[in-house]
Amino acid sequence: MKNHLRVLRAERDWSQADLAERLSVSRQTVNAIENERYDPSLPLAFAIARIFALRIEDVFTPDVEPPPDVEPPPDVEPPLDLTSGR
Repeated sequence: MKNHLRVLRAERDWSQADLAERLSVSRQTVNAIENERYDPSLPLAFAIARIFALRIEDVFTPDVEPPPDVEPPPDVEPPLDLTSGR
């Protein structure tokens, strides 16, 4: 999974150890996430996003695109209008 952790951390002038302390994880964990050797658990990803006051998708993005031969989902019908009295 791609991430913007290194940039976000640098913008705040935080070391890996600073971020690790805020997250209650090891510096090695922060390093592994930054270098895309480790994908954080969902709770850790939420904690990281919360520390930077961002949404998870603003910090992490999938590194795999769906194959081009996958068909898009069928159109979804609009919900019924229950206010028309029909």
